[in-house]
Amino acid sequence: MKIIWLGHAGFRLEIEDVVILLDPWFQGNPIFPAHRRDEAIEGATHLLITHGHGDHTTDAPHIARELEIPVAGIYDLMEQWGQTEEIETIGFNKGGTVDLGKVRVTMVNAVHSSSIEGEHGPVYAGTESGYMIEGEGHVIYATGDTDIMADMQWMGELHKPDIGLICAGGVFTMDMKRASWAAKKYFDFKTVIPCHYRTFPALEQSAEEMVKALPGVKVIEPEVMEAIEI
Repeated sequence: MKIIWLGHAGFRLEIEDVVILLDPWFQGNPIFPAHRRDEAIEGATHLLITHGHGDHTTDAPHIARELEIPVAGIYDLMEQWGQTEEIETIGFNKGGTVDLGKVRVTMVNAVHSSSIEGEHGPVYAGTESGYMIEGEGHVIYATGDTDIMADMQWMGELHKPDIGLICAGGVFTMDMKRASWAAKKYFDFKTVIPCHYRTFPALEQSAEEMVKALPGVKVIEPEVMEAIEI
């Protein structure tokens, strides 16, 4: 398995027989090298979207058309994109599981907001979500954008994720302190990769606090386009 950070909340997941682009954001992403876009999307088989905000969705319809691959995510947004963007979509909802190749993806709750830009302001885009992504003997918990929530207790007990892709930048999501507390309280991670940080000056710039807070857990500060092999 290869996990490649695309900056901000985006990841390229090379797992089983698929290549999943999770919340890829290239246009306007200040920490993604624009000249590496083609490399980042090469061979992708699916897109997976957590919610509607532009720093998670701006590039998805373009990539879906360019590569002729489906986008999976919350039913409401997928139905809208299927009609307005003329792309193939896989709509499902919280508690639902879909098979992307040999990978099983279950949508779980998140606590945030979700909208896309409309002519007169934000437009409803379904609700925010996270994902449990199962393959190659591992379960990856991609939190999406969220704060701590009590749901994390049953999510940890039921799905038993060993890898966490955890938003931890603060301001719009949990910060490092809150994300670390949640990871320690509710999960038994072997590997944690923070995200949704370092993108802008207002966000957390280092995961040092998380490293200290999670002894015994391999906390990896990712570098853009550098593969993490698990």
